[in-house]
Order: sequence, then structure tokens, then C-alpha cells
Amino acid sequence: MASWLYSHAPRRFDDLAFPPSIISQINAAACNANPPHLLIAGPSGVGKTATWRLIARQVLGPGWNATTHVIQARDLVRSSGAMAKFEDFFRPDGRNSKDTLAGRTSLDAFDRNMITSTTEDIPPAGKESQFINQGLQMAPVSRLIIIEDADFLGPTRQPYLRRMMERESHTSRFIFTARAPSRLIDALRSRTQLIRLPSVSKELLSKRIDELCVKENVELVNGLLGDICHVVNGNLRRAIFLLELLVLKDMHRERSSLQKLIAATTLGPTQRVLEQAIRGKIHEWRWQKMGAKNARVLHGAMGQLDVLMNNHSLQPEDVIDQLHEMLVSGRLLLPEDAQKEIIDHLALCDVKLQRSMHARIQFELLFHNIAEIGIKYGLAIV
Repeated sequence: MASWLYSHAPRRFDDLAFPPSIISQINAAACNANPPHLLIAGPSGVGKTATWRLIARQVLGPGWNATTHVIQARDLVRSSGAMAKFEDFFRPDGRNSKDTLAGRTSLDAFDRNMITSTTEDIPPAGKESQFINQGLQMAPVSRLIIIEDADFLGPTRQPYLRRMMERESHTSRFIFTARAPSRLIDALRSRTQLIRLPSVSKELLSKRIDELCVKENVELVNGLLGDICHVVNGNLRRAIFLLELLVLKDMHRERSSLQKLIAATTLGPTQRVLEQAIRGKIHEWRWQKMGAKNARVLHGAMGQLDVLMNNHSLQPEDVIDQLHEMLVSGRLLLPEDAQKEIIDHLALCDVKLQRSMHARIQFELLFHNIAEIGIKYGLAIV
């Protein structure tokens, strides 16, 4: 069974959980006779991916899937041979080939009637672009190249893209998504139209969850809807995921179930992260049975951080939120001065994460600072 994030994904621009002014901006860019390159910026879970998917459907027509190409820049950061993978994506015939993905054309770009839409596949703007721009000369856009989390591209790959956008993207358009658009070089930002998506307001969150409950014939216990809106802090994707999980586990009939679910999935590992850091156990390796052989596995604070970010799929800002929640909840019974100093370092780490491409390094520095506080107040194991 498909997740609600996909089965109830928006199909029209009007379905997006944005203010009317933002929807109008998206609609105008997608229905332009000569669509611009786009930079879609906004916090996690607000709908950046849903937005570019609707734009791709509107710009390329019913056959948009065949000529829409997606690469996740965040995955390149953590992989070996990242630049080679990046070049292979943009030069499918080899890095020495003159043929590029951006330079390829498609017959569908010159005749949008080659593929007809079904009754279920409706254009997001209500009409296909060729009818909206009837009488105007439309640019033959053959394909869209989507760079997800483009703020993780780094200083080497961004100039590569700039040259490609200048020389070879006559029939292609680039769409970048980013949480921190300032990390993109000026040469890329100046060639794109910025669409900045705000966090989803509590009113829109409540409305969308209400609509989802009606579609799924789900009745929430009184107060649970407001609790979900408060916990997710403007992250619509997380709200839908939590709601679906609560319903699947039949936990939507008790208001306390949301707190239990969050505590069971994230607060336990978060508490272990803080406890290990306070005790000075930043890096701790243990031998662990992995299949038929033993392997050294990282434990300690950094090992628990990997659990949060890899197993629980938390973003760095989510880890910061969880650490702060753990500190102010009083579960660790820390001296007041020690807690204040840890929160000061946590705030400093949060600022540095906005400017850093390597979150793990910033967390490692944070844990060493917490370990020094642990020694200062007699909490560490020396």
C-alpha cells in the first residue's frame, strides 16, 4: 500500500499548502511560454518536491516522467567518487563525450499532442500550457533537470553546472531545491527565478490534516490534531507521516499516543547521545557480530548520532530540536548552570550548521564541548 505522502500528493497548484501569492508565483513560472530556471527554497517538509513535480507536469505535459531527470546532491556528499557520479549523470555517454543531458532534445517538446493525458492525469494549472499560451511562440523545452538539496553541491560542482547552463541548456531547464539558497554561488542564483516557500502555517496544517482524515475516513480524538500541528512546527510532510503512523498502529483514539510515539522513536536515542557526551564518551568502538564475522562498530555519542541521522532519518536541525527538548524536559536532572552552558553550545552549533556542509563535524565539536562541561561539574567518567 502506497504511503499517504504519495497517494494524497497534490495534483493541482491550488492543492499546495502555500499562501495564494506563492501559488500564483508558481503558476506563472510553470505556465510561462519560456519557463525560467527555478530555485525552490524553503525549510524541510513544506512541499519543495511536490512543487517541482507539479511544475514538471505542467511544463512538459503528460509525458513529463520520461524527460525529467533527478539527482540528489546530499547523497553525493557522503559517497566516494562523488564528482565522477555527478559527471556521469550529466554526460550519460561518458565524461569525454560532447553529448550532455542538458543538450538533448525530445520530439515531444515540439508536439505536445504526441502523448495525451488521461482523465486522472490533469494539468496542475487546469489547462495544458499550449492552450494557456495559445498564439504565443513557446520555447521547445525538452527536459527538466532537477537538483534536489542543491545547497550541498559544494564549490567544485557548482561552476560545472554554471557552464552547462550557459552553453547547453537551450531546450532544457534546471530546477534547484534548497533549504539554504545562500550556499549556491551568485552565478547560479542569478540565472534562476527564486521561489521561496514559507513554513506551513498551523491553520493550513490543520486544514490539510482535516481533509486527509475525511478522505481516509479517520476520526481523531479531540485535541490530537492540534498536538500534531504543534509538534511538527510547520513541517507538513512530518505531520502526514505521523498521522499515518498513528492510524496504522490504531493510536489515533488517545491523545497521549502522540507523545508516546515520538518518545519511542527518537527521544530514547537522543537521551543516549547526551548522556554519552556528558560522560566524555565521544568515540567508543566495540566489536559486534555482523553476519558471520565480527566488526568494529562506533558507539559513544557519535555512534548514537549516526543512529538518529541514519536509522531515524533525522535532519541536523531535527537533531538540534530533539537535543533541546531533552535538555529542557528535565529528564537528565542536570545542574542548572551545566544545563545553561550546554544550551549555549547547542545554540552555537545550530548557527554553525546553517553555514556548514558537514553537520557531523559540528556535532562532534558540540559533544567535545559538552564533555568538558561534564568534567567541570563532575558528571563525566574520567
